[in-house]
Amino acid sequence: MNNTPTYTQTGKSFERDMDYISDRILAGHGPADPDDRGPQDVQVWPVEPGRYRLIAARACPWANRAIIVRNLLGLEQVISWGAPGPTHDKDSWTFDLDPGGVDPVLGLARLQEAYFNRVPDYPKGITVPAIVDIETKSVVTNDFPTLTHDLFFEWREHHRDGAPDLWPAAEREEMEAVMKRVFTEVNNGVYRCGFAGSQQAYDDGYARLWSAMDWLEERLADRRYLMGETITEADIRLFTTLARFDAVYHGHFKCNRNKLAEMPVLWAYARDLFQTPGFGETIDFEQIKKHYYVVHTDINPTGIVPIGPDESGWLTPHGRG
Repeated sequence: MNNTPTYTQTGKSFERDMDYISDRILAGHGPADPDDRGPQDVQVWPVEPGRYRLIAARACPWANRAIIVRNLLGLEQVISWGAPGPTHDKDSWTFDLDPGGVDPVLGLARLQEAYFNRVPDYPKGITVPAIVDIETKSVVTNDFPTLTHDLFFEWREHHRDGAPDLWPAAEREEMEAVMKRVFTEVNNGVYRCGFAGSQQAYDDGYARLWSAMDWLEERLADRRYLMGETITEADIRLFTTLARFDAVYHGHFKCNRNKLAEMPVLWAYARDLFQTPGFGETIDFEQIKKHYYVVHTDINPTGIVPIGPDESGWLTPHGRG
């Protein structure tokens, strides 16, 4: 996402704008689900292999989710992937990792162009992940929670044999509650600390974050994954925050009660996922650090990117098999 903070009117606490281009790519005529939508009318696009390109920066935790889901489901040959570089200006993510600074499929230098092709003078942040229609070079959706939901439910015909059941029906109700708490208190909780506009807002955010982290440490003490013995979307959503915790959130966002590496259960759980095919290869710590420490000039005006922490611990035995 484009990590520009927005604030409430009281207390200067961080509130994420969740109003997205919420079109759906649906197989057949299935019902629209989940209920989180933007105010605009939702259009339905067809499931069509080769038609769409996922634009997702490795640096961004929200985009990282989509990359992992695409990997786990085996959709690499069905939906192509374009990776913007780790830094962006105030207007747009850019394709500075590609030859000539241009996405080789879309032929665009700035993701903003795909947004303008969809909504001229699009007034909101240019966010990743985004799915772009290749022919029209226009954004279909940037609604990140619905995007990964639909990759599972709507693209099933194209999943690889043996793809994991990321949304098990028997656990769906509890899983929704777990994911809601993970999102509000952890995924968004680190931003609530980092972008707090007052001491009180920071103190409140810090308390909420660590209450949730302690809850996760306890929950995962007697189960391998958040919902039991198999990986679900809930684990993917938590993992992308944990992967960035010691490298970025601990220092840059002042989430410094302790490091992830100092929480025995959560650290082992995070390493377990990192070492699972589909997860660790999506993580680029140098891109992650460069994104946060360079882009957030209000927090880190010097733009100096830290050298540490040591990344070798991610490959040590986790003991959770």
